[in-house]
Amino acid sequence: MPSPSHTTSQLLQQAVALHQRGDLAQAEALYAEVLRREPDHFDALHLMGVLARQGGAPEAAIELIGRAIAIDADQAIAHCNLGAALQDARRQQEALASYDRALALQPAYPMALANRGNALRKLGRLEEALASYDAALALQPAYAEALGNRGIALHGLGRRAEALESFGRSLTLNPNLAESYCGAAVTLQSLGRHEDASEAYRNAIETRPSYAEAWTSYGTLMQRGGDYEGALDCHEHALSLQLGNAQAHLHRANALRALNRPQEAAAAYRDAQACGADAESVAYQLAALGEQAAPPMPPPQYVAALFDQYADDFDHHLQNVLQYRAPQLLLAALDAQGVLAGQAVLDVLDLGCGTGLCGPLLRPYARTLAGVDLSGEMLEQARRREVYDELACADIVEFLQARAAPCGLLVAADVLVYVGDLQPVFRAARRVLQDGGAFAFTVEAQEYGDYTLRPSGRYAHSQAYLEALAQAHGFQVRSLEQQVLRKDGGQDLTGLVAVFSKPA
Repeated sequence: MPSPSHTTSQLLQQAVALHQRGDLAQAEALYAEVLRREPDHFDALHLMGVLARQGGAPEAAIELIGRAIAIDADQAIAHCNLGAALQDARRQQEALASYDRALALQPAYPMALANRGNALRKLGRLEEALASYDAALALQPAYAEALGNRGIALHGLGRRAEALESFGRSLTLNPNLAESYCGAAVTLQSLGRHEDASEAYRNAIETRPSYAEAWTSYGTLMQRGGDYEGALDCHEHALSLQLGNAQAHLHRANALRALNRPQEAAAAYRDAQACGADAESVAYQLAALGEQAAPPMPPPQYVAALFDQYADDFDHHLQNVLQYRAPQLLLAALDAQGVLAGQAVLDVLDLGCGTGLCGPLLRPYARTLAGVDLSGEMLEQARRREVYDELACADIVEFLQARAAPCGLLVAADVLVYVGDLQPVFRAARRVLQDGGAFAFTVEAQEYGDYTLRPSGRYAHSQAYLEALAQAHGFQVRSLEQQVLRKDGGQDLTGLVAVFSKPA
């Protein structure tokens, strides 16, 4: 304990020195002693709040810094640090307000501007975030962290080359900034530069071996490349660092499932749920493993989350790894049936459009072309193709039920594999199709029964089931053929390519 003869000012100086050296426990004890003597001491409250945030206690930090601000609301640094604690607590809108108050007090404040950019980025306001980072860098050009976060915003805006340049500048200034290596890896991965992405993830991990997020992201890259054992090792390492990480548990479960270790995968999914993963999504995964009854369709939040995280790398993975052919097969089937005769005469709906792989193929035949998907991130990729007249983030059945204008062509490429019971889809499709309009789609094929949820998490449907649906809903079966849709685990995946039409 400090000597009673020490003044409050001396105690605070000692506490700050200890804090700066990283001796947080001793610093905390001295801050507490200052507050015992002077409960309304601004600096002790503020700095003890900063220390609490560093110790992983954001709510305590918010309370302490808030008390300091109640004593003196004119200190920009306190508002900035309160914003950081609010961000740690995922209270982004409140954090943004704190940064704005800091900047109202001190407009030329690079850290507040950079942190404000972080809050805006988390809120999805990427253009505003970029402007805030640029304002911080105008004041402090050698701000490595701001350059790294600027790269993340640029990546989110689809400006990949600029993002890599920003990450590069960040790492030139600070070669030990693991977040910038990780951000660069994500951008490289989205560009299909997987070897370079792997190297960047390894650099992030070498720079900071305790960086759980880098381990998880590296594992995800390995898994998409088919290295399931390597992916499993990465996810397990991430969990050794952060046992309560629900996302790492989910990725570990996915790797175990890919390795055909279903019992371990089921246990890992349950671990993910215990750590806060969405209960309905976990139940769906367990149903795919045969642990419980399969639902007629997956939870919408499961599909949205699956494709949101997959969006950046989706096209490369489908086309180069899985050799995905569904869009081309559908266009060939439509052409064979004479549906595409003439140019730009059809009003077309691309159901589950994803990143828009079908869009450029459909555009020459479309008077209007609309796309709908549950994943906002996938729709951002589709928007950049600049071929759609309309893009909507919605469930396909709800979208069709709400649509007033009829259309001449519905296309669903590799979409109905995420729907078991197709009755609602067929009912809504018939409603929106004009007389003589066509409904073209693919499904994964099974021989018997109506539909089955497979361990992959996708449904398979039988030809007999599709023919029965066509009859029940008044469709004519124009063509229904077995085709290899893509690879799955290195093996050909057989599906059905269908063109149904509504009688004229």
